[in-house]
Amino acid sequence: MPDQPPRRILVTGVGATPGFGLALSLLRLGHRVVAVDANPLAPGFFLGDVSPYRVPLAKDPDYPEAIIGLCRALTVDAIVAGIENDLPPLLDLRPRLEADGVRLWLPDAKSVHDCIDKARFHQAVAAHGIPTPRTWKPDDLNLVPAGIELVVKPRSGHGSQGVHTVTSLRHARVLCELIPGAIVQERIYGTEFTADCLVDRDGRASAILRRRDLVKGGCVAVSTTFEDQAVHDLVVDTLRTVRAQGLCCVQGFITDDGRITITELNVRIAGGYALTEAAGADLVGQMVNGLFGLPVDHDLLTYRTGVFLTNYMETLRVGDVAELEIAAAPKGAVA
Repeated sequence: MPDQPPRRILVTGVGATPGFGLALSLLRLGHRVVAVDANPLAPGFFLGDVSPYRVPLAKDPDYPEAIIGLCRALTVDAIVAGIENDLPPLLDLRPRLEADGVRLWLPDAKSVHDCIDKARFHQAVAAHGIPTPRTWKPDDLNLVPAGIELVVKPRSGHGSQGVHTVTSLRHARVLCELIPGAIVQERIYGTEFTADCLVDRDGRASAILRRRDLVKGGCVAVSTTFEDQAVHDLVVDTLRTVRAQGLCCVQGFITDDGRITITELNVRIAGGYALTEAAGADLVGQMVNGLFGLPVDHDLLTYRTGVFLTNYMETLRVGDVAELEIAAAPKGAVA
């Protein structure tokens, strides 16, 4: 298969680990990256050779106009979201973007919302027999069994933002009052894993499994690739259940007695996917193929087991805030 010609790809959320890493991988593949974020100090703005632009927050009514304007001004070929927050407005903009020749690779709207809303995800997979933590809404806490540890978290969001573990139902009730749109789940113990996945347009999925050996602030700090047919098969069943497509990641646990539990599915690349590529899987390259309508070569998504990765904090740039110049996205009319 011939190499992809250089494309101009807009990556959102370059202040978060997934978006930052995705921008870096695309640069290494020779593509031109338009890096966007609402934070003028987003780390991805300081990668060499990106075109950095500030955009409003995804929930801001000016966000659609900024994205359309930027895509038109720079003749962007495609958009890849780096954080969940950008998915709902991009879904709404998809007809306008596609009319301008800008590609997105996402499943249908119901599939996306079933994944970014953790309560909906629980309902969707539980209805198909996929093992997942017991989950309750704030109004149903009287149904929570006594004596179990709980996790209270927002229904949407990314990383560990707003996530709390408690042993008291009373504490869970208080947190539900403090966290907007909270849900409560039973806490699962065991080996935590992530599957980095790519689902092609025919529904065939490749999944690269890695243990989350050490997690800090919701982001994996140490991880190791592994192989387990039962985990792989359950991940693929989960992807099929929610009709996932394109780039995504599945998280779960293997308990000490061997049970497998799926906790979430993100319709974006995972923050620790660098291990997947280090283990031999061409995850981003094959994503770009699928994004532009070319076949995904699943033979290039195989990987070596027993490969580890450790992350550390690195200083990217030090400078004077007063001298920082990150252009705001140009505004474009959204009909």
